[in-house]
Amino acid sequence: MTNFIIQLSLRGALAGLLLLPAGAARAQQTRQEVLLTADWKFTKGDVPDAARPDFKDARWQTVQVPHDWAIYGPFSPQNDLQTVKIEQNNEKEAKTKAGRTGGLPFIGTGWYRRRLQVPGFAAGKRAVLLFDGAMSDAHVFVNGKEVGAWPYGYNSFAVDITDAVQPGPDNVLAVRLQNLPEQSRWYPGAGLYRNVHLLVTNDVHIPVWGTYLTTPTITADYAKVKLRTRVETPGRAFQALRLDTEIRDAAGKVVATSSTPLAATDALEFEQNLVVPQPRLWSPETPTLYAASSKLYAGEVLKDEYKTTFGIRSVGVEAGRGFVLNGQPRKFRGVCNHHDLGPLGAAVNTAALRRQLVLLKDLGCDAIRTTHNMPAPELVQLCDEMGFLLMVEPFDEWKTPKVKNGYSRLFDEWAEKDIVNMVRRDRNHPSVVMWSIGNEVPDQWAPGGSKLAKRLQDLVHREDPTRPVTAGMDQFDAAVGNGFAAVLDVPGFNYKPHRYPEAYTKLPQGVLLGSETASTVSSRGVYKFPVEKAKDKRYPDNQSSSYDLEASNWSQTPDEEFAAQDDLPYTLGEFVWTGFDYLGEPWPYDESWPSHSSYFGILDLAGLPKDRFYLYRARWNPTQPTLHLLPHWTWPGREGQTTPVFAYTNYPSAELFVNGVSQGRQTKGPSAQPQTRYRLMWNEVKYQPGSIKVVAYDASGKAVAEEEVRTAGRPHHLKLTADRSALAADGQDLAYVTVRVEDAQGNLCPDATNELRFEVKGAGRFRAVANGDPTSLELFHEPRMRAFHGMLVATVQAADQVGSVQLQVTSKGLPGATLRLPVAKPSGQ
Repeated sequence: MTNFIIQLSLRGALAGLLLLPAGAARAQQTRQEVLLTADWKFTKGDVPDAARPDFKDARWQTVQVPHDWAIYGPFSPQNDLQTVKIEQNNEKEAKTKAGRTGGLPFIGTGWYRRRLQVPGFAAGKRAVLLFDGAMSDAHVFVNGKEVGAWPYGYNSFAVDITDAVQPGPDNVLAVRLQNLPEQSRWYPGAGLYRNVHLLVTNDVHIPVWGTYLTTPTITADYAKVKLRTRVETPGRAFQALRLDTEIRDAAGKVVATSSTPLAATDALEFEQNLVVPQPRLWSPETPTLYAASSKLYAGEVLKDEYKTTFGIRSVGVEAGRGFVLNGQPRKFRGVCNHHDLGPLGAAVNTAALRRQLVLLKDLGCDAIRTTHNMPAPELVQLCDEMGFLLMVEPFDEWKTPKVKNGYSRLFDEWAEKDIVNMVRRDRNHPSVVMWSIGNEVPDQWAPGGSKLAKRLQDLVHREDPTRPVTAGMDQFDAAVGNGFAAVLDVPGFNYKPHRYPEAYTKLPQGVLLGSETASTVSSRGVYKFPVEKAKDKRYPDNQSSSYDLEASNWSQTPDEEFAAQDDLPYTLGEFVWTGFDYLGEPWPYDESWPSHSSYFGILDLAGLPKDRFYLYRARWNPTQPTLHLLPHWTWPGREGQTTPVFAYTNYPSAELFVNGVSQGRQTKGPSAQPQTRYRLMWNEVKYQPGSIKVVAYDASGKAVAEEEVRTAGRPHHLKLTADRSALAADGQDLAYVTVRVEDAQGNLCPDATNELRFEVKGAGRFRAVANGDPTSLELFHEPRMRAFHGMLVATVQAADQVGSVQLQVTSKGLPGATLRLPVAKPSGQ
């Protein structure tokens, strides 16, 4: 029986530092950090001598980091054309995949260079570069000297550059990156796509990820906090040091303190035990955070300061109870997400991540699986602050390859190093409640696979014994039969709801997880007839039906997983594939160009909800009413033909009216078809122009809500709606503006494909646009795009000065529309 009653807290600050713009630094000289965002020079292609300080890079492109060199296209089926047999997709022979990795030009070598001033650097100081992620095979040079390398593009890593830098502004930093063909199954991005930090400390200091904080005891009256803090000294020699720590609550009030001397027997690691009275517990509903601020002294000389933000909460997995948070069982309402941000590509942006999380909150989602790689630290921090449970996952491959140049090339030398960095970076975060060691690895059935699983799980436990470990398994018979599944703290199964009872009987843990579920495909606004359940259904237009009855051959529709989760108490919940559409893996059209982004998302590539959003919302968000009607009701030429109507709602029953005529009342309930438990369906409706209206009834039979969809007329105007009321003048903040093509009465024109053009003036700039069409080859960064089923989303980026920004949208034959947003100083400035 797995029994992790983990009295754990946590979120570890990157290095407990204030992030500053390039060139700025903290006035206090114990520790400084510079965020290296501006003034980078970039070129694509391998360049001899590009690491030399005197190399002339004036003709290179000037870019801002984070930067994804490949998202600007152009799209082409020749970009990473792969001929492969995908065993996970049950393929029997190798086939050529055109858009498997997104059809974007990410393959090749790229160089980045910039001048590097190291503030306050002198004798007795240390300088470290921290890369949140670099895609991929990073080689780092300072003043022509290679100072470090890290091959895995998703991981964070630190490089000590003390011996290579000099005081003053004349240092040169250069980074060489290389992406190989067939290194991925989805779009990996390219370049310095996550942030780069310069840290300057004294030679006696707390290193990157130098704290480990747990709360081994939690009661209503108090929580015990254990803080382990590593220190580094020249030559690792013992010094008589002291660590003073104070814990502050969310209001900034000091609630606990400790002052601890370092003993010669402590191996340069402090252990402090503090007590927080009347703790406020962290959960998705109440994401309360505390902060432990530590000061490191040599005598009375302050050597370093370090801040660890954390949350007080317990997690556990118990047979008979399942996943337990703060003593209460709950099931994950989770999604899997790849790391790309749609039209922004892989380049991380906090505002873009926050928007995704806001949409997932409205969905009722409370958990994310970071598939299949380490996430950006900004995502983990936002999950702490906004209240999401995270399963952090590092690998899609172990020793046995899925793609020619995947992680299997690195596994023997780098797997332990990658796990150590992953766990040490994220183990102080309260949002992280489970580690996954891999996804659908072929080692499930390979000889020695279970031993590999145990080795990796043991490594995770060594670094963090407080959280359970799982893996996403798709090869049920092999993994259950050879002991692979029995090794894991939590057996995670991908797309196997019909075999959960068998797994429960055969495995010892007494629990199991839907680690990847559904793989239903749909295109927003697209409806196909006749309406029927189907696997791998393909159409000439390369789209999938939004009736949400089409799935991949290895999976099911959402309803089958819903039923298993509802009926089987030993299940821990599910992680749906996927929350958002992503670049690459355009199943079922991965052999059919121009499809180059996925169809699996509950939301499309632009972040617009598909119909399926409301099916999940009706189940996952019981505190908010959901009533959603589909399809649209503009079908010229279908008069008199059968056009089924579905309602997704958390009310138990509803009545449908077509032009005022009742089509009968439907009530959700158990049956041989799980769809009737979770959807209301009128399958014999005949189309006639006008309107469809659904009236929902509560459990007592009282009419409590209604929704109406009308037949649309000709496009008449554009409607603009921003997800923000104001922007921060930080040069990074984003507003997502949804543009709808509407008729004169304000109805969405569901088949509108008008080309829209964008112009941004004032304190901001046009950043990107996306319409959610998986087959569109229009470039995201160009200020023009066709609407897809009447809608798209334009992204405006704030400048770094206050004022206002104006977005103007025009389209031939329609009046233009304008939206203005204030751009104000960021909070705290």
